[in-house]
Amino acid sequence: MSDSNAALTTPTGSADGGLARNGSARGYAPGRTLPLAVEIVRQFKRRRTLVMFGLLLALPWILVIAFKVGAGSGQPGTSLRISDLAVEGGLNFAAFALSVSASFLLVVAVALFCGDSVASEASWSSLRYLLASPIPRDRLLRQKLVVAMGYSAAAVVCLPVMALLAGTLAFGWNDVRVPGTGETIAALDVLPRFGVVIGYALVSQFVVAALAFLLSVSTDSPLGAVGGAVGLVIVSSILQAVEALGSLREFLPTFWNTAWLDALAPQPSYEGMLKGVAVAVTYSAILIAFAFRRFRSKDVVS
Repeated sequence: MSDSNAALTTPTGSADGGLARNGSARGYAPGRTLPLAVEIVRQFKRRRTLVMFGLLLALPWILVIAFKVGAGSGQPGTSLRISDLAVEGGLNFAAFALSVSASFLLVVAVALFCGDSVASEASWSSLRYLLASPIPRDRLLRQKLVVAMGYSAAAVVCLPVMALLAGTLAFGWNDVRVPGTGETIAALDVLPRFGVVIGYALVSQFVVAALAFLLSVSTDSPLGAVGGAVGLVIVSSILQAVEALGSLREFLPTFWNTAWLDALAPQPSYEGMLKGVAVAVTYSAILIAFAFRRFRSKDVVS
């Protein structure tokens, strides 16, 4: 055999170029491409991840300082709004921090992690190289989605947990006073419910995450994907205020976002939360399905 022919054969002497029976390269395992650990580290090292988590962890302490500085200007005990009861104890403070952040800051955080995941790769022109590695499209999208949802969940959880810690250190571990009625509930009785509240806050963000992810696979502009998801929340909140829509408002993705307040009442009610979970899961499942279908036929070269 000549040297030129020998260079075209495999080490075993075959001339199949090292291909397996299905045409793929020998040793190629699609299920081992783009490990989750690699993607987690890649996303963690990005500046937007560090900045966002820094803001979420710092916000409760900023609120504590604000309450401490303004302690002499208010009239504590005369009002039963959730903002005025925030200084009553750690759980009251955590509930207040969640209420003021869930409608915007957490929305931005979830939209950022999910909307930036694929669109940023397209904008950097690295998406085509990932697929040429080769990484199966469904697997790439699944790994991106799992990591994005993981960081979104961490963002939603870390803020109320840090608020609970900051509020307890600043205002003590006291029983919970219910906004509106002023009734008192033992803190240990409310603590398990607060865990349910955090879980519900996470589920209520599923629609934002799913829409941001769908937009992320449809555009190469991360800002457009993030802005589109945040815009959905804004439009839904505006429509929610239109009472002429009647019961149709219950199908808006933001209508049940504050249903978690019922879980902190003296007689907790979970009916609204169950409806909110049903709406969020339905919308998010449809949007995620569209995202996978869209990405399977997407032209990543042009």
